[in-house]
Amino acid sequence: MDISIRQCIRNFFGNEIQIKGRVPVSGGDINQAYRLDLSDGNSVFLKVNRPDLEDMFHAEKEGLAALAASGAIAVARPLFAGKDPEESISYLLLEYVQEGSPFGSFWEDFGRSLALMHRQNTDTFTPGGRFGFTRNNYIGRTPQSNTTYNLFVPFFRKERLLPQIRMADQWFDKKDYSAIERLLDRLDELLIEPAFPSLLHGDLWAGNFLSDTEGKAVLIDPAAYVGCAEADLAMTELFGGFSSRFYDGYREVTSIAYGYEDRKDLYNLYHLLNHLNLFGSGYLSSVRRILYRYG
Repeated sequence: MDISIRQCIRNFFGNEIQIKGRVPVSGGDINQAYRLDLSDGNSVFLKVNRPDLEDMFHAEKEGLAALAASGAIAVARPLFAGKDPEESISYLLLEYVQEGSPFGSFWEDFGRSLALMHRQNTDTFTPGGRFGFTRNNYIGRTPQSNTTYNLFVPFFRKERLLPQIRMADQWFDKKDYSAIERLLDRLDELLIEPAFPSLLHGDLWAGNFLSDTEGKAVLIDPAAYVGCAEADLAMTELFGGFSSRFYDGYREVTSIAYGYEDRKDLYNLYHLLNHLNLFGSGYLSSVRRILYRYG
């Protein structure tokens, strides 16, 4: 929808509200990000990019709305995604989260909240216990297919690993492809079918949550889909930054199936392949380590 940022602010906050300042803030590697200070003293968060990337913002908005709908965990509330014809940009408006520092039971509460989200019914997004999502979306700036499947492992093989492997063709040699073929053939014995489908954040590393001033975790930048809860947990371990107390809190609400430690690298292979495709050869050794371990 083509509505200027200026008009969008008036639609949400009142015709008398104006933008008094636009302050650059950190917003990731993909978009430009700003804090918009409004004439009533409030602020909102703004992401902008090229007009042809509007769908990326719609996908992020729908992902945040899905996580919020679980009622289990806080998210940065999405307001509007569209194109500004005046500035010739696409944009996403979110509530502005005033950041604080984790304190008290932050990590345990965060773990419990994520576990509760993972246990919510997913029929709103994928009826009948299927895996996937209501729409395709993005992992970073990479398109992410969410075609639905009755089983998780075929979904993970065909909609997660295979597209990334095809994109990474330039990095692989004959030996790599032999390992890839063996791994994909063995995936049904290496991974498990979860007891129930879970709504996932989908890209849950330490850069994709905030601590607000009340010491509560707030999720941002999802790549949401319905999958196996272990995939979210594995991502939290890939780059570090999560306290052991987070996992203690998670286990207070729901158990983690036996053998997770042997499976987590397989889930993270998806993210490492994506980083290889986005950022280059620095991630090739990590990808190969997993390929040769399991393949």
